[in-house]
Amino acid sequence: MNNVFAELPLSPMPAEQLLELLAQPGLRIERIVSTGQSSPPGFWYEQALGEWVLLLQGEALLRFEDEPQARHLKAGDYVDIAPRRRHRVDWTPPEQASIWLAVHYRSAADRG
Repeated sequence: MNNVFAELPLSPMPAEQLLELLAQPGLRIERIVSTGQSSPPGFWYEQALGEWVLLLQGEALLRFEDEPQARHLKAGDYVDIAPRRRHRVDWTPPEQASIWLAVHYRSAADRG
């Protein structure tokens, strides 16, 4: 048995920590730990797969290109991000670990 809260960093890291928890055809589940990281200026994620994210711990500002303001996520908040919807992380607090559970999935339209 494993635990999503195991082996968390004790101090800020230079990069986010990604841990693949499960991978199957059309499905990938990751734990992402942010300690103050954000997307580089001008960078937008635009992924082929859908992504459902749950913030288990911490806070984050998640911005979508098609929305005027970033969403302030707190522990327990989740968002389903459609394939190819441009988004970025504007902020995570450096003084605590923000733990994301990210489920990447092939959408029904992609399955044919």
